[in-house]
Formats: sequence, structure tokens, C-alpha cells
Amino acid sequence: MDSRGEYRCMAGSGNHICPVGLAGSLDSRFRRWFQNPEKLLRPHVKEGMTVLDFGCGPGFFSIAAACLVGPAGRVIAADLQEGMLEKVREKTEGTGFENIVTMHQCDPDRIGVSGPVDFVLLFYVVHEVPDARALFNEIEGILNPDGVVLLVEPWFHVSEKGFLETVQKAKNAGLIVDQKLKMIMNRAVLLRKGI
Repeated sequence: MDSRGEYRCMAGSGNHICPVGLAGSLDSRFRRWFQNPEKLLRPHVKEGMTVLDFGCGPGFFSIAAACLVGPAGRVIAADLQEGMLEKVREKTEGTGFENIVTMHQCDPDRIGVSGPVDFVLLFYVVHEVPDARALFNEIEGILNPDGVVLLVEPWFHVSEKGFLETVQKAKNAGLIVDQKLKMIMNRAVLLRKGI
């Protein structure tokens, strides 16, 4: 923990987790225009699904997912930092979403969610995880047989080689690439369970 009480992950290359103090930059109008969460999730998230938003930050995608799954669905907003989860709590309080969105604080080395889940969102987060292989193994274990994982990393932060290495770790965990996706300034794939 640093002097502000925020977790930092020093995973070999010096990667760190985005501090709570920068949460506003993760949930801005500009970002909403550039990466519309509803538009990005709509092809993959349906009413009644259980969604895991891993590394949810201040809930930029969690609220959009809650709209899409509706009252019959569930969104697990999972993050390492209690401060980020508190921001999601503030957004959902009194909106009806508090009955759909469940906050979950991860351990530093595991998600700690029991499945099954239908959809997992890994948006700009895997490069911050010290052991991506363990992460994908855990996800494969909780993913429904017909579930999907949307993996998105920023091209300006994760090289193509780095992204391909990440995808290989997902494959080693038993996931397969269902579709390569085109997203401006991003590297993205849709993953499914292998046969």
C-alpha cells in the first residue's frame, strides 16, 4: 500500500494499478463519447446474464452492464481497491441498480468470485495483473460453457507482441479466440471456452 492507502502492484515491469485519485479520468464525458459503454457491451450482454466486470474501477462499464442485464441479471463489479468500489456504490445508491450490481473486492492474487458467469469484461486491466495465466485459469473455471470474455487492451500501452502473449496465456488456460475485434486505439478479442 502506498502513503495514500492505495494498492500498488509492482509486477516485475513496474506496472501499477490506477490509483483511486485518478478515477475521474476513467469515467469522463470524453471517454463516454470515445468508448461508449452501452454500445461496446450491447452485442455481448443480454437480459438476465451474470456479468463480471473485473477491474471495474469507478464503474464506467458496470452501470451500462446493469442496464443491459436488467432486474433479472446480475453484475459483479470486482476491483482490488475498496476506493474504486466505493465510487461504484455511490453511483448505484438509490438508482435501483444497487439490486443488480454487487461489489466484490478481489484479493491481490485472485478474483475470488464463485461462478458461474456468462460474460467477463477485461477492459484495460490484464496488463496490470501480475499473473495473467492464473487470472485466465480462474476465469475459465467460473465461465459458463457458452460464456464469453471480452479482452481489450490499449494499443498505446500494450504492444502487439505483449497482447499476443496475453492471448496465448488465455489459450493455455483453455480459452479460445472466438473473434478478433476492431476497436480504435485498442487491441481486442472475444474469447470462449475451448471444447
